[in-house]
Amino acid sequence: MKLIFRGHDDRYALEQSLLAFFPEERPVYETPLPGDDYAEVTWSQGQAYLTAVTLLSYQGKTARGVSRERLDPALDGYEAERQRQKLLKLSFFKAARELTGQAPSWGALTGIRPGKIARTMLEQGMTERQTDRVLRDTYFVSAERRQLALETARAGLKAKQELKPEDISLYVGIPFCPTRCAYCSFVSQSVERSFHLMEPYLEVLMQEITEAARMVQETGLRIKSFYMGGGTPTTLSAGQMDRLLTHLNRSFDLSGCKEYCIEAGRPDTIDREKLQVLLDHGTDRISVNPQSLEEHVLAAIGRRHSPHQIEEAMALATSMGFAHVNMDLIAGLPEDTPAGFRRTLDACLTYGADNITVHTLSLKKGSRILLEKLTIPSAEDVAQMLNYANEALRAAHFTPYYLYRQKYMSGSFENVGWCISGAEGLYNIYIMEELHSILSLGAGGSTKMVDPVRNRIERVFHTKYPNEYIQRPEKIAENLSAFRRFHESMR
Repeated sequence: MKLIFRGHDDRYALEQSLLAFFPEERPVYETPLPGDDYAEVTWSQGQAYLTAVTLLSYQGKTARGVSRERLDPALDGYEAERQRQKLLKLSFFKAARELTGQAPSWGALTGIRPGKIARTMLEQGMTERQTDRVLRDTYFVSAERRQLALETARAGLKAKQELKPEDISLYVGIPFCPTRCAYCSFVSQSVERSFHLMEPYLEVLMQEITEAARMVQETGLRIKSFYMGGGTPTTLSAGQMDRLLTHLNRSFDLSGCKEYCIEAGRPDTIDREKLQVLLDHGTDRISVNPQSLEEHVLAAIGRRHSPHQIEEAMALATSMGFAHVNMDLIAGLPEDTPAGFRRTLDACLTYGADNITVHTLSLKKGSRILLEKLTIPSAEDVAQMLNYANEALRAAHFTPYYLYRQKYMSGSFENVGWCISGAEGLYNIYIMEELHSILSLGAGGSTKMVDPVRNRIERVFHTKYPNEYIQRPEKIAENLSAFRRFHESMR
């Protein structure tokens, strides 16, 4: 669909609105020809009011949406930008709803963190009932999604109250996997192709750990939570993992660390020796990520393990004494069905996990699903999967505690972390609610620097690929220096 902007250039906000209603469309920034589908989105500021108008033409039908608010000169630049984006998205929502006769479950909300929006309203003094009313009447969010937003907002508030100004989280990335999954868009290397890079990568990573630990100590910061992700960290051998974690634990002061989490990820990378190494180094939380227990679905996404291996991995993990074990599932995988997803979730509820994260398939550029045009379930089927997850997990005494959305998600839905009470993963809350800084080490990640007092967030991005990471030590130094400067400026 062709997009025409007048008086603004808020591409990201409007592209998200477009995808929510027309997931098959992609934005094109060209002047429309007669008969073209298009959206003309206009922004204007008068003496008293701000106005956004969307004129939408799609498959021979047209609709118009208008959103308006009184001008507030007291708003700073950031707040004014947020207000403009809100009005633009609302105008598009109204036009698209009129034209299609439908509305996404999240209404006019298109951002990554709807729970953070609810938490902010609660922090500003609104009651939960008032917050629910704003989500309903201003943003047109469905009852089920409003409940998710409020529940995750409560978890965010609780986590924030327990933080101190010097607290940060630490992330270490291991960008290697046994094979590349069809849905994956993460920067990760199959060990079949890049085994020779693992040892050089670890050498550089351990040097970065040394330098980062020195910087954290000199800046007076404290590690509140640690998370190792990827990729699949347990692609490393037991010896490699032991060497890496020994160096990490000796380098950083982890006496204030409340959570030590490592993604075990793929069941075909898990064995007793590796899990014992994790336990020996203080790991209290792991994640085993089957995504599905349907054999034909695993084959379609390129997984080389069986459902039985997942069951065996979970039995091993829960028997060895880890305090918390998470399982990741994805609704909407190629070749899956609502019935197949139900079977997967029902089985996972018997395996002893106290965290279950239900993702919605995100059709990212570069994933094999798009490149090979694999068949995926419809948005209606994905909705059935998520509705069943909501009912089944609540019946099993799980509650939602963190929430986020991504681009190109089936049905414009969400990813939700569910847990038994008291088993919340702190790192997940910290990063999704943007409660404090996340120092990222290794390739493929990004460091997020958060100043909650001044409402300021900055990011530095790391080199994408292991080979590039190994060859560019100056980029590592630049990122650590940026982190130091940001936190020294907060004093």
